[in-house]
Amino acid sequence: RGGTRIFADRLREALAERGVPVRLLNAGIGGNTTEMARQRFERDVLAHQPDLVVIHLGVNDAAWDVWKDPPATGPRVSVARYVENMTHFVREVRARGGKVILVTPQTLCWTPKMKALYGRPPYVPDDPDGFNIVLREYVQALRALAAREEVPLADAFAAFEAWRQSSGRPLQDLLPDGMHPSSEGHALIAGVLVPEALRLL
Repeated sequence: RGGTRIFADRLREALAERGVPVRLLNAGIGGNTTEMARQRFERDVLAHQPDLVVIHLGVNDAAWDVWKDPPATGPRVSVARYVENMTHFVREVRARGGKVILVTPQTLCWTPKMKALYGRPPYVPDDPDGFNIVLREYVQALRALAAREEVPLADAFAAFEAWRQSSGRPLQDLLPDGMHPSSEGHALIAGVLVPEALRLL
């Protein structure tokens, strides 16, 4: 992310400061859906025999590519399949003796470029929150999955919404391009993730 201090690095630093030495591997790939991640989960995650796996997926699953010609008529990955894939990840990690923390997708926000690409149904460009209409369903589904599987949840979506309500600043300060967090946005994600990781490790 071009110099952005991502939450994985912040997590490593926070654990080291508290005397929890870790070997942290970042298996994230930009643009991946849960469907893509599932195809490489054994090789890129389980093969390392992790004690703890942090899973942060969903923005790409929820996207309707309405900018394509012809426009997409649904999300890249359905909510049902998203839940199925995330459940698979959780159960596979646990079956190998590992622990899991799920991280909800962060919010999105409109920018001129995002409006040009996505400013049509099912999104609502005239609503400041209209870019999150589809994503909210995935966030709710992940919250329900975490409760059902009794998995710790770091709620980045809620943290971004709370920041927006309390800071008085534009959400674009956390999401310069409307989708990807800035260093400050990653710090917010780390803020909800680190306590869960400390508790488990």
